[in-house]
Amino acid sequence: MAKSQARYSAEFREQMVELVRAGRSPHELAEEFEPSAQTIRNWFLQAERDAGNRSDGLNSEEQAELCRLRQENRQLREEREILGKAGGLVRSGIQDGSTRIFRFVRANQAMHSVATMCRVLGVSRSGFYAWRRRQPSARERADRALLGQIRAIHGRSRGTYGAPRIHAELAEAGFPVSRKRVARLMRQDSLRGVTRRKGIRTTTPAQQERPAPDWVDRAFQAEAPDALWVSDITYMPTDAGFLYLAMVLDVFSRRVVGWSMAGHMRTELVLNALDMAVHSRKPESVIHHSDQGCQYTSLAFGQRCQEAGIAQSMGSVGDCYDNALAESFFATLECELIDRQRFRNHPAAKRAIFEFIEGWYNPTRRHSALGQRSPRDHEQAWQEAA
Repeated sequence: MAKSQARYSAEFREQMVELVRAGRSPHELAEEFEPSAQTIRNWFLQAERDAGNRSDGLNSEEQAELCRLRQENRQLREEREILGKAGGLVRSGIQDGSTRIFRFVRANQAMHSVATMCRVLGVSRSGFYAWRRRQPSARERADRALLGQIRAIHGRSRGTYGAPRIHAELAEAGFPVSRKRVARLMRQDSLRGVTRRKGIRTTTPAQQERPAPDWVDRAFQAEAPDALWVSDITYMPTDAGFLYLAMVLDVFSRRVVGWSMAGHMRTELVLNALDMAVHSRKPESVIHHSDQGCQYTSLAFGQRCQEAGIAQSMGSVGDCYDNALAESFFATLECELIDRQRFRNHPAAKRAIFEFIEGWYNPTRRHSALGQRSPRDHEQAWQEAA
């Protein structure tokens, strides 16, 4: 919109200044003419600065230059803000670049003018308006429907699934789309899965001599459930101190078959996890693999394994790869739960871990090693095929 013209013309202001110079006071002129005394006084002072008779401010030319520089600075700041929001949209060779830029312009037109965004991002304003009037293509309508499914799956996964698991979920639900298309739509919608961080060591070596043989030798494979279990301990930080978690995981299905939580790392922590696994699975012949932490090399733990007919297996001292599958589960727990929440006390952390293991990980979470099936579904598929 064009700015409104000044209320008083330049000639009018010049005549008022001349009257002041002739000896009339601004107050006297204000009683006779429309402008206020302060306005007339300001006109006179500015005229004196322009004539070089005063140095207490900027003359009109300097004020115009300052105004121009301020406007240019605002424009540069706005352009920089637009480019920052647009990210890599202006890179050459980007696929479907104009359409993505037009989407950006439409999403931000409440904060920036369409003309400015189109100029900065290198597209025509007429092209944007033509695109906006155009009806969405069949492909775009299909993408919108698919994106709705992707958002729903991402939400059900607690924001943890990336493109591979969402693609598997869609395929199982009867949506035959490519993984690249899923990744593209997730990228456009700023949806991301979570990534793992390095594991944390919680058990300490008990002795130099190996207390049990290594029956696994890093070959974490099993042909049936309850043939090989792995076990380890991790911790969850809370405002009330660390909460420790011991778990027993079935290698065949990646299912957590036993777990125990406490505010200590004594042997009873791993014993309780083992007791849960034995009670729920009732194994006939299973190998229990762990590291050489003092909890697993204790006399009480070894006696409990003998009573249950469990063969103990242990990796070498200080080598996380010898118990990599247990470390992998803890990495998943950390990146999908521990790193994303803060817990005030142990009861809150216990509830969260219970819900993660029994409400999400075991029954629902997909695993690439299981053909994108959950542990429960993988065991059910094996039972149906047996």
